[in-house]
Amino acid sequence: MTRKILVTSALPYANGPIHLGHLVEYIQTDIWVRFQKLRGNDCVYVCADDAHGTPIMLKARELGITPEQLIEKIGAEHRQDFADFLIEFDNYYSTHSDENRYYSELIYNRLKAAGHITSRTIKQAYDPKENMFLPDRYIKGECPRCGAADQYGDSCEVCGATYTPADLKNAVSVISGVAPEEKESEHYFFRLQDFGTMLKDWADGGHVQTEVANKLNEWFKEGLREWDISRDAPYFGFRIPETEDKYFYVWLDAPIGYMASFRNWCDRNDVDFDAYWKPDSDAELYHFIGKDIVYFHALFWPAMLHGAGFRKPTKICAHGFLTVNGQKMSKSRGTFIMGRTFLNHMNPEYLRYYLAAKMGSAVHDMDLNLDDFIQRVNADLVGKLVNIASRSASFINKRFDGRLGPQLDSPELYRDFVAKGERIAEAYENREFSRAVRDIMALADQANQYFDDRKPWVLAKDEKTLDQVQGICTMTLNLFRVLMTFLKPVVPRIAAEAEGFLDIPPQDWQAVRKPLLDHAIKPFKPLATRVEQASVDAMLEESKGTLEAKNTGAKGNGQLDRNPIAEQIEIDAFAQVDLRVARIADAKYVEGADKLLQLTLDLGGEQRNVFAGIRSAYEPDKLKGRLTVMVANLKPRKMRFGVSEGMVLAAGPGGKDLFILEPDSGAEPGMKVK
Repeated sequence: MTRKILVTSALPYANGPIHLGHLVEYIQTDIWVRFQKLRGNDCVYVCADDAHGTPIMLKARELGITPEQLIEKIGAEHRQDFADFLIEFDNYYSTHSDENRYYSELIYNRLKAAGHITSRTIKQAYDPKENMFLPDRYIKGECPRCGAADQYGDSCEVCGATYTPADLKNAVSVISGVAPEEKESEHYFFRLQDFGTMLKDWADGGHVQTEVANKLNEWFKEGLREWDISRDAPYFGFRIPETEDKYFYVWLDAPIGYMASFRNWCDRNDVDFDAYWKPDSDAELYHFIGKDIVYFHALFWPAMLHGAGFRKPTKICAHGFLTVNGQKMSKSRGTFIMGRTFLNHMNPEYLRYYLAAKMGSAVHDMDLNLDDFIQRVNADLVGKLVNIASRSASFINKRFDGRLGPQLDSPELYRDFVAKGERIAEAYENREFSRAVRDIMALADQANQYFDDRKPWVLAKDEKTLDQVQGICTMTLNLFRVLMTFLKPVVPRIAAEAEGFLDIPPQDWQAVRKPLLDHAIKPFKPLATRVEQASVDAMLEESKGTLEAKNTGAKGNGQLDRNPIAEQIEIDAFAQVDLRVARIADAKYVEGADKLLQLTLDLGGEQRNVFAGIRSAYEPDKLKGRLTVMVANLKPRKMRFGVSEGMVLAAGPGGKDLFILEPDSGAEPGMKVK
């Protein structure tokens, strides 16, 4: 039975170029969509530029153009980048569209009529020079806990503290540089808490990955809160109905952009939109997203859809971030790589293949190790896969006028290859691309071993055994055809070139059941060439000079270096810091804080209460009894969660990679660290 499937990727923000961190998601989605189409399913893949919000308004102002001109320019660049990475959307649109305005207003009005929208007056930071309210990320100052300079208005990226903009010391507007004022404004809120039971049942129903379900359960325990869906003028977006100066917050209309893009496609292809979006639809809906926007897609989005009378997603497929050479992408190291920079130096299918070879269904970060990248592409695509065709084709073209034989040399091996397709298909379906690639390359090894064992170059020396040579090479080229069909979702251009060389129409998953016999092929041309170290070095060098140093305020997968080295201090100032070993006597979650754990530290006779921003790396029950290093003479500070009596030190790039001392390190509580 043919499945009806609608697939989306998160919408790239329309104020900057596509980088490799973004491409993880679009490559993952494209591979899955191509696989579904190869299997004969009715699969539609839509996306759009996320075109609203304060960053776009300010970027356009900086460039001296209108927001509409900016999003048109960036949209064209995004479309070209995606096309050149062979990401094949059925429709790529913009959230700044009539369709998106229509569905945003429709959903809002339905939610409001059902009592899920409220309003109240709140206090916000206001830039008196620019005459505009400031989002938290447009306020900077000194961290109220550790004193780090140049921190944003919601959290400190040095010590992990979370706070409100009012807590910042010496706060200034990022836009004008003046101190913000506090001003009142009426805002509109979506009552997310009205949907708690529904959301929990939905999340427990297998619609999200295990890691996401665990995170959602944390949020359910903390209690769902209403969500501010409005922003004040000036703002680039859609005005809220029945208001004069209030606009939909970009995160309200961004996911609705999925519906708008699909509606645009439906209208052009005479497809029934409601058949996919009605509550009892038999169609499937899959959203591929980064883990940093799970909150919006797994809570707000299904709640909005349910409350407005639409269907909920079949599956939210979240992925982790991309690191390069084991570290966060960095401008100074040249590893913050734009998609266009990669394309200037390398074949895009090599990135597709490498990422696929490491992609699984879990929410794990992924590393692009450039040495491994070179070795894997050269060994697998060139040394194993393409090698099968080049070795066999030379005999067929030179000895047999380019014609395959009438029968296979080893039909049972061919049947075994075809049968393995179901296991590979299962891996693709479950987004276990690394397993699919691993199985395909294991078959490639078998094909090469078969050719080596038969030794056609020896048999070709004797006219009496030429028929055997033709049968052997016919066999290996048929095995190659099977392998290329299985790998077609990952490397579609190489697969198309292989189909051209074999002089066959585009293959689907079922086509390989029948072998290609007594058939003329074309002269073989190289399908892939080796990656050279010089190309990688040139790409890194170009990357060092292609980025603006400042953060553009892009949503999701930002990964820009935003922590410049602080001003130098004298050794006497550093000597005043008293570092002590402490044993973690107790650890627990902090209600209302996403990044903090509350630690009770034993200094060898004295206990301290410390809030530490290490929640992303440790579960509380796994910390008890472990050792850490703390700043013991830091002045206690009152936080909104309680009083913190010191600071814990940890090493690592962040996220799950934060490290403290092990219990058997030989240190004792209270020991001074020198």
